[in-house]
Amino acid sequence: MTASVPPSDFDPAKLAEIFAGISGQCHEVLQNFIKNQAKTDTTQVDPLGLGQAYLDFTASLMKNPEKLMETQMEAWNAHSKIWLNTAGSMLGQAAEATITPDKGDKRFKHESWDNNPFFDFIKQSYLVTAHAIQSVVADAEGLDEKDAQKLRFYTRQFVDSLSPTNFALTNPQVLEATLETRGENLVKGLQNFCNDFDVEHGQLRIKMTDQSAFELGKNVATTPGKVVFQNEMLQLIQYCPMTEEVHRKPLLIIPPWINKYYILDLQPENSLIRWQLEQGHTVFVISWVNPDESLRDKDFEDYVLSGALAAIDAVEQATGENKINVIGYCIGGTLLAATLAYMAAKHDKRIASATFFVSLLDFSEPGDLGVFIDEQQVQSLEKEMDERGYLDGAQMARTFNMLRSNDLIWSFYVNNYLLGKEPFPFDLLYWNSDSTRMPAKMHSTYLRTMYLENRFREPGGITIDGVAIDLRDIRTPAYFISTEEDHIAPWKSTYLGAQLLSGPVRFVLGKSGHIAGIVNPPAAKKYGYYTGPKVEVEASEWLEKAKPHEGSWWPDWNRWVKKYVGEKVAARTPGEGELKIIEDAPGSYVQKRA
Repeated sequence: MTASVPPSDFDPAKLAEIFAGISGQCHEVLQNFIKNQAKTDTTQVDPLGLGQAYLDFTASLMKNPEKLMETQMEAWNAHSKIWLNTAGSMLGQAAEATITPDKGDKRFKHESWDNNPFFDFIKQSYLVTAHAIQSVVADAEGLDEKDAQKLRFYTRQFVDSLSPTNFALTNPQVLEATLETRGENLVKGLQNFCNDFDVEHGQLRIKMTDQSAFELGKNVATTPGKVVFQNEMLQLIQYCPMTEEVHRKPLLIIPPWINKYYILDLQPENSLIRWQLEQGHTVFVISWVNPDESLRDKDFEDYVLSGALAAIDAVEQATGENKINVIGYCIGGTLLAATLAYMAAKHDKRIASATFFVSLLDFSEPGDLGVFIDEQQVQSLEKEMDERGYLDGAQMARTFNMLRSNDLIWSFYVNNYLLGKEPFPFDLLYWNSDSTRMPAKMHSTYLRTMYLENRFREPGGITIDGVAIDLRDIRTPAYFISTEEDHIAPWKSTYLGAQLLSGPVRFVLGKSGHIAGIVNPPAAKKYGYYTGPKVEVEASEWLEKAKPHEGSWWPDWNRWVKKYVGEKVAARTPGEGELKIIEDAPGSYVQKRA
């Protein structure tokens, strides 16, 4: 590690003055925070139920001290080996690393973590200790499985927070920046911290990207289209055609209302919507309302009746076609399945094909999200939502960020507060920060019916407008695309859902995660995907027999859906059918920020 010469205009007195001003601001922030915390309801001091879980874990360790001693001896031996290798390295001797970061761990990219014996020693010592702590927790016996999952998750959060990359004195990149700028990076970082701290709610809202760099309709969500229908739940956007002829059967996309639709239309080069238009589809997309307390009593069935079904009716009005293809993304796919089952019960056959993007229908294995969902936590959330009328979007965003804390929390902590940098403009992170609220009643139903009780998969498990639905009644041809590294909808769980349907199913497994694995344009030539046998076998067997393919799964989907699109007709222009233009895309609903 080498330090640069400080800037010629460096002024210690000016720096001290700035620092004093920021310190005063921090003092005011702290006072206001303490004042507001005094008003906080403290009746539930442990809404996560971690206290009892860790007490049970401690009792488990006491019953099996041999395992703890074994782990300690393994860690001691590893630390001794690291120490000997480091001493040899300082004397010029070559030595192999005792432990290395996992593939994909971006924390230790700076060259000093490998080339400088001191920092290499810190890195390896941390990794050995982290492994030991997590091993002890993972191997604990006699614990309730829900508590064990919770312990593993929060122990990982604890271990990640203690990474040497998160501290100025043990991060070579931060030390380098501090020497180069004579501490200006830390001063700027402190200013950033004060600016990001939400005093009223006692939350640090770390800025992930330059919000001012993007504007909806200007440089994100730019595909030309018109809003042709709206109600209190949604706006429906019909996009302008990009081919002279289009497939007869139009395409409706139902995005999740947990986030905003324009994840599918970020930039022209990665817009799935634009790409589908170029393939000759007439594309409609739902832009959900960002609800406030006035919609507190909207339930899941309202999203079926006033959401999906209302949009299907509107597409039929706009195009004159009574057969359409539909895509559901994440919870939008759960909604699509509920709608299909309801339509089956009503003998409504307007859906020609259904596509499910990373969608859970069977919630028996929800992955890490299950950590946040048990009776105690749901009751705590319901109490908060009852007071507000909705779930605050920031709470949902924090939950998802914790699933990948090193990438979505600590990397920004280091960049913004230790390096004193402004976050880089990034369209995906702009979208990720544009959170949405959840109506109180709907979210309670969703958590209880789907996650806690897993009734959605059961025949008659839920009712829509008084109609008991059964996913096994769905005979619509279906395409499932799931992703290998999905932390939100684990692919083996989505596979279980695909097995519930009675019609022909094509299951495809993409590489990468919940977002990157879906927003994967062919031109990028990234990742890849697997196609396999019918979904009659177990998930592990399906993967064993699956065939790998390079690049995007988008063309595979397009080849599949062509069986259900009908012949070519003249391109449709928004507003020329029964539905008239209300406003330009992206519309006004998506503009409302939480």
